[in-house]
Amino acid sequence: MLIVGVDPGLNTTGYAVLACHGRTLALREAGVIRSTKGSSLATRLTEIGRGIREILADCAADGHEPHAIAIEQVFSHTSFPKTAILMAHARGAILFAASEAGIPIVHYMPRQIKSLLTGSGKASKEQVQRAVQMELGLAAILEPNDVADAAAIAVCHAFASRITNPIL
Repeated sequence: MLIVGVDPGLNTTGYAVLACHGRTLALREAGVIRSTKGSSLATRLTEIGRGIREILADCAADGHEPHAIAIEQVFSHTSFPKTAILMAHARGAILFAASEAGIPIVHYMPRQIKSLLTGSGKASKEQVQRAVQMELGLAAILEPNDVADAAAIAVCHAFASRITNPIL
């Protein structure tokens, strides 16, 4: 089973592709999709959507359709309302590409991700990154943060899938 985790952002969208074999998780691929600063919003969203399409096509070319795309839900912080709006635009492009490919989409709130990975919805970014590093058996924390966050979202979905379907 493959899970594609996505950390949406207008400038940089992180992604991570996890292979799940029973209770074992393995990072198959991870990286970022960057949109061109200074381009129109429509152009930037097209770049993000195309990037997601390429990732999904690469998975399909290997003979493995993703089981799901796990994506961070939009949240709004009163100090940074513009960030939520920009993130929502990027999410729209990602959701369109995933829906077009017929891949189920699951949404997770940041607190939910932190709680499933660390046991605390108030965990620090460093605690979440360490949990991902340990779960995936990585020598170092994933970088940049966008990739680490995407991997955390994918691991979160793997954990949530185990809770709702214990045979996974």
